Amino acid sequence: MSDLSNLKFDKNGLIPAIVADANSGAVLMLAYMNPESLQISIDEGKTCFWSRSRKKLWRKGETSGNVQHIVSIKADCDKDALLVAVKADGPACHTGAQSCFFESIRTQEPSPCSQEHEDRPPILSLQFSIKSLYNIIQDRKINKKEGSYTNYLFEKGIDKILKKLGEESTEVIISSKGDDKANTIYELADLTYHALVLMAEMGITPDDVKKELASRFVVK
Repeated sequence: MSDLSNLKFDKNGLIPAIVADANSGAVLMLAYMNPESLQISIDEGKTCFWSRSRKKLWRKGETSGNVQHIVSIKADCDKDALLVAVKADGPACHTGAQSCFFESIRTQEPSPCSQEHEDRPPILSLQFSIKSLYNIIQDRKINKKEGSYTNYLFEKGIDKILKKLGEESTEVIISSKGDDKANTIYELADLTYHALVLMAEMGITPDDVKKELASRFVVK
C-alpha cells in the first residue's frame, strides 16, 4: 500500500494502527500514525508512530531494541483504521509483556491462555501498586523470559541500568521544563520503572525506601 489518499485520518491527522503478530495473529499494541509516520513505516519496513503525548514521531524499538518489522499493512473497510502485521524483535509493551493487552476487565469464560499465565504474577492489574511492579521486576531477574526488556537490562548490568536512569531523568526535566504535564507523567512512569530495576539489582526494596521516607517525615 503506497497510496494514502483514500485513508480517513481524524481531525488531528491521526489514524489508529492495531499491531499484530504476523505468525500468531495476536494483538500486540494500539498506536497512532499520521501520514508522515505511516510513510516512514512503509519506506523503512519498520513501525513508526506519532506520540500524542509527546507530540513527535517515534520509531518502535529505537531505544529498547524491540523493533517491529512490517509484513503487511491493511486498512479496514471504512479506511479509518489500520492493521499492521509484524515480526517483532522483542515485546511490544514497555512493561516487558509481549502484548500491551493483558489487563482483564471482564471475561465470561476462562481464556485458552489462562493456564499458561497462572504461575505468573500480573504485570498490571486494577489493583496495581509500585510493590506489584517491583515483584514482577524481581521475578524477571530470577526467571528469564525471551524478549523481555527487563531481562535485557539485568543482563547488561548496573552500568546500562544507570545509563537508562540518567536518560529518563533528563526526559523528565525536559518535559517539565516545557510545561508538558501529560508527557511529564509519561516520563515519570519510565523513570519510576527504571528506578525499580536499579533497586532490584541492588537488593533494595520499596519498603526500604518507604522506611527512609517515614524517618524524614517531619513537618516544619
